[in-house]
Amino acid sequence: MFDVTGSAIEAALARIRPHVRRTPAWESPALSERFGRRVSVKLECLQLGGSFKARGVAAKLMDMDAAQRARGVVAVSGGNHAIAVARGAAAFGVDALVLMPRVTARFNIDETERHGATVELVDTAAEAFAKAEELAAAGRTNLHAFDDPVIIAGNGTVGLEFVEDVPDLTHVFVSIGGGGFSTGVAAAIKARRPQVQVVGVETEGAETMTSALAAGHPVTIRPTSIARTLGAPFVTERTLAGARALLERVDLVPDREAVADLLWLLQAEKVLCEPAASCTVSALARCVASLPADARVGVVLCGSNIALADVDALKAQFGL
Repeated sequence: MFDVTGSAIEAALARIRPHVRRTPAWESPALSERFGRRVSVKLECLQLGGSFKARGVAAKLMDMDAAQRARGVVAVSGGNHAIAVARGAAAFGVDALVLMPRVTARFNIDETERHGATVELVDTAAEAFAKAEELAAAGRTNLHAFDDPVIIAGNGTVGLEFVEDVPDLTHVFVSIGGGGFSTGVAAAIKARRPQVQVVGVETEGAETMTSALAAGHPVTIRPTSIARTLGAPFVTERTLAGARALLERVDLVPDREAVADLLWLLQAEKVLCEPAASCTVSALARCVASLPADARVGVVLCGSNIALADVDALKAQFGL
């Protein structure tokens, strides 16, 4: 059962407001012209630390007592959550250890370390999660990227802001990694606007939720997508329940299309997004013909942590 309520997300928004940026949302003339529907963007790629993760981390750190903060925190992440944990922990004066896969992009490692966290590289995600549990048993608080109801509520505040700024939304597209963000956003939106259809988006090679929905239970995958911040090795019973209850469906997008739309957004919307964010535009492109002519569509651009050198490498890889 999904246990993150609209009221919990409302309360999280009130608590974290001083510690995060209220990112803008606006109707995009470029996207609206491209798709023949009114399309608005939620620019969470402009959040402090470059992604929505700052929200959930702030909510969790504020929820901890002084003794917990004194013992420090541990987190598993190869991307945005790592950077958010490092930034948040520094702001609250908390020691942070982040376990990152060895394949993590250098940009993300550097950003995590730059904000003061200790980074330990591990061979596999399974090893990282196991070690985090050991460290939590020894005293550190485990800031789980997608299976902590406090963090999910904090991250879900993106949805509250989106419907406040664009109250007539009918469809919203949001990315899925481990499922905490998409289900939190969907819970927030549906608490305010139950009729809105929320579509989850994954890239091929990072289809953790798609695989879990097909199997009827969480399964472990080996992510291969270039959208590394979507590369959770599994979803959980909590986030799977949330997807079943709150998402209209989950759409899969090829990596190449996500990269093409990363470049398109940079040119047309003047914002830099990582593929984990631009894939929502790609998903809309694949289904827009099936949407009503008067649909009011929202796309959540969830993060921007990608180096320009990596953008160039992706362009070359896909011949774009």
